[in-house]
Amino acid sequence: MNIIDVVILSIIEGVTEFLPISSTGHLILASKLLEIEQDSFLTSFQIIIQLGAILAVLFLFWRKFLDVKLLAKLFIAFLPTGIFGLLLYKFIKNLFHPNTVAYMLIIGGILFIVLELFLKDKKTKVNSIESISYKNAFFIGCFQCLAMIPGTSRSGATIFGGLLLKLDRKVATEFSFLLAVPTMFIASGYDIYKNIDTFSTQNISFILFGMVSTFIFAIFAIKILLKFISNFSYISFGIYRIIVGIIFLSIIL
Repeated sequence: MNIIDVVILSIIEGVTEFLPISSTGHLILASKLLEIEQDSFLTSFQIIIQLGAILAVLFLFWRKFLDVKLLAKLFIAFLPTGIFGLLLYKFIKNLFHPNTVAYMLIIGGILFIVLELFLKDKKTKVNSIESISYKNAFFIGCFQCLAMIPGTSRSGATIFGGLLLKLDRKVATEFSFLLAVPTMFIASGYDIYKNIDTFSTQNISFILFGMVSTFIFAIFAIKILLKFISNFSYISFGIYRIIVGIIFLSIIL
């Protein structure tokens, strides 16, 4: 990995982290195209630079985190992923493969299209972050567990769960943003804890540069997505996922 690779991967992470198209999946596919060595540091880099995206959420939504009730709901939503992530850490890292990503992109794309068509013209029941129940928060957290499979998309899984529970599209999206903070912070922190002794000085500089770049591009991505979903459905993202998945299947198979 060189500095050009770091810049490209960081931009991809920042732009795709909060879109329902799998940032990790795009990073894996991009690293394959860039012919970056598929070693343990690359996997750690892909996980740790998500801290930049976390800072972007905190920067834009810091007032939300002053709400104690919302924090409790985020904690409940995080629990399923926290437990399964800890138990399946080694197994999850072994799933970081282009084939897995391609298939999950296609499957997720189809499911998003089907869900949006099913929900068309149906009224939502939850129209504000404050109205999300503890029960709904837990179920959204259960959907987030699916995102441990690369290519699924953490934001995609949580937004999908929110829409299925009849949350307003913008509310489901914002809750997904907020839930990213404890989820990605713990995931990145745990990976640093497990691998810090193996990082060289250059590795650390790559990670720090990657985090800053991710932070900048994530801010723009969040603002653009919120404007987009106010006027359009997620069907276009579903189509995009299917197209990208098929393209990469034709390349890697």
